[in-house]
Amino acid sequence: MPRNTTLSEIREERTLLLPTRPLTFDEFVRLFGEDDDVELVDGMVVQRTTPKDIHEELFGWLFCLLAGFVDAKGIGIIRGSRTLVKISSFRGRLPDIVFVRAENAHIVQEDGIFGTPDLVIEIWSPGDRLSEMLEKEADYRSIGVSEIWLIDQMRKQVQVLRKRGQRYDEQVLRQGILRSEVVEGFWLKVGWLFKRPLPNVLETLQKILCGKF
Repeated sequence: MPRNTTLSEIREERTLLLPTRPLTFDEFVRLFGEDDDVELVDGMVVQRTTPKDIHEELFGWLFCLLAGFVDAKGIGIIRGSRTLVKISSFRGRLPDIVFVRAENAHIVQEDGIFGTPDLVIEIWSPGDRLSEMLEKEADYRSIGVSEIWLIDQMRKQVQVLRKRGQRYDEQVLRQGILRSEVVEGFWLKVGWLFKRPLPNVLETLQKILCGKF
């Protein structure tokens, strides 16, 4: 932060770093990098909650599956939780997983994603606050993300939001097959997400690529 900026900390489930004035998105990306693990919310710098192991395990598994599938099909770009997505001039988020179609690859730039991703995935783990997840959902809706997955590890369900014109259709899955409309051909058994240990990545990826349920 600049030398004349005073920081104060408010501890709840997260830490707010309060500058003397709201930071713009452009200022934020100049001051902070991928090692800082912070988001920009209404001009304030918000430290993300340290993820639990259960979150990191699922994130790594799902990221590998999606990255492997997208690479095999050559259909776009996958980024993880260190890639900032611009929401507005004073807001920026770090989704767990982001997919951008190949034809939209220009929005993926050195400092983050400057445009609307096609798919955003957030993993909701024990200890995460409902209000934070609702804020993130609202942000992704506001920029028109085509498909949003909210994976709830506590309730063992996936909330899927799909953009239909000016509104979103919502589906909650606790079992069965979850298919992506934007990552064409990608599917998962919902039960895989909550199985422990998680299914073998290579074997699962092969099933997905072959379309074997």
